[in-house]
Amino acid sequence: MLERFRHFWTRLLSPIANLLLKLGVSPDAVTVVGTCGVVAGSLIFFPRGQFLVGVLVVTAFVFSDLIDGYMARLSGRTSTWGAFLDSTLDRIGDAAVFAGLLLWYAGDGDDLRLAGLALYCLVMGGVTSYARARAESLGMHARGGIAERADRLVLILVATGLAGIFDFEPLIVVALALLAVASSVTVVQRMLIVHKQAVAGTDASHE
Repeated sequence: MLERFRHFWTRLLSPIANLLLKLGVSPDAVTVVGTCGVVAGSLIFFPRGQFLVGVLVVTAFVFSDLIDGYMARLSGRTSTWGAFLDSTLDRIGDAAVFAGLLLWYAGDGDDLRLAGLALYCLVMGGVTSYARARAESLGMHARGGIAERADRLVLILVATGLAGIFDFEPLIVVALALLAVASSVTVVQRMLIVHKQAVAGTDASHE
């Protein structure tokens, strides 16, 4: 759903990307720095309960995901390696966001049930991505579902940021609960998509 805004933000951030290219910065370097920023923001601020600061830091570096792709296309440096690096580091950054919340609830947040909920969201985010990657490795596709990566990331960041602004932590709990359900549904949806293709392929092979 939120992918429709990708072109808008890419155009908005293009001057930054152009400047980085002129300075000789590679797209891969932007990818790595962006991920380091997301991980640092998540694991330094969220476990301390500094939700708003953490969200601002993470959001600033999340935009690198748009900048590096634009830089690669503009400079003609698109490659299989770049695509692999970007996807892999995206998963690390996403996991760090939920890991930071997990550490908060396992520590000063003092609620192991919510720590478990954050852990579940972390794991299911990885499973959702794995389902798509595994399907594609088998020559099928598993795109779609009610909770794409961008949707999940925006929901948890918005909820966490608002919780920091209004000092109302239940917003994070609601977001985690919604993501737990949505991620589970998305995995099932992707399994059904692959199953349909697999059955259709089996039927075709017997014709």
